[in-house]
Amino acid sequence: MGNYAIAIHGGAGRLMTGSLTPEQEKAYHETLTEALQAGYTILTNDGSAVDAVEAAVRVLEDSPLFNAGKGSVFNCEGKNEMDAAIMNGKNLKAGAIAAVHTVRNPVSCAKAVMEKSTHVLLAGDGAEKFAKECGIEMVDPSYFYDEERHQQWLATKDKPGASWAGDIYLTGSTTPEKKLGTVGCVALDSAGNLAAATSTGGINNKKFGRVGDSPLIGAGTYADNKTCAVSCTGEGEYFIRQAIAYDVSALMEYKGFTVAQAATEGIKKVAQLGGEGGLIAIDNQGTISIPFNTSSMFRGWINNQGEKFTGIFR
Repeated sequence: MGNYAIAIHGGAGRLMTGSLTPEQEKAYHETLTEALQAGYTILTNDGSAVDAVEAAVRVLEDSPLFNAGKGSVFNCEGKNEMDAAIMNGKNLKAGAIAAVHTVRNPVSCAKAVMEKSTHVLLAGDGAEKFAKECGIEMVDPSYFYDEERHQQWLATKDKPGASWAGDIYLTGSTTPEKKLGTVGCVALDSAGNLAAATSTGGINNKKFGRVGDSPLIGAGTYADNKTCAVSCTGEGEYFIRQAIAYDVSALMEYKGFTVAQAATEGIKKVAQLGGEGGLIAIDNQGTISIPFNTSSMFRGWINNQGEKFTGIFR
């Protein structure tokens, strides 16, 4: 086996064992496996970690099962508003977009920002104009409409302060939402390069223009060949306030932590502020860590021995 590996997530939340039907569980495992395989195929053919994480995230964005791309939740104005980021650990180049409405695959637009501009983060109309100039596939906003997501928004839109990230309610609700979550991928390629990507529809019923941790380099997404690649999921505001994705890398670089120690410490810091969520991390040897402080996290990996796993519950 080559020393390459990949891990993905589809969001952390409060799902309990038995809360999904066997058919729903099967659908999630199949989509997670498809995403893993899309990225792993690139790695096995000596492709780049950057291309692998993009490919994996695109599969998750194209599925209505996850809160990214096609499955994005609705904001307080009843619109789907998406963010994404990607980072190359080889040269620390990064690209991100925020608050877009018509980009079919936000992760690919983020990659274009990284590779075809001198900027890191583009937002709103400017990001969409850039996407069109780069030939990124654009769609009518109706493409993102999902009836289940719409009903979830209708159930909360008139409740002051009611919103949730993934399937974690933030305020003003009593019933946990079941099946949503930011998506992400981290990978190590055969050349020893790391990459990370994250994509999200944000928080259901979020305030117009709200941007979470996913497109913020160092908060929800980070990669550095010297240490690790990280993609986060959960209550984004807590990850932003502690720059969790970068903090995992810094703990490895400056304190000599292993990737498991650093990743676990990152989630511990989120919890200390009262936040919930998880992250996926991979170091430059292909070691994978997936800590989370919730009852569930959609996740999967293929390690550097070729062993495969997908999971939902703790």
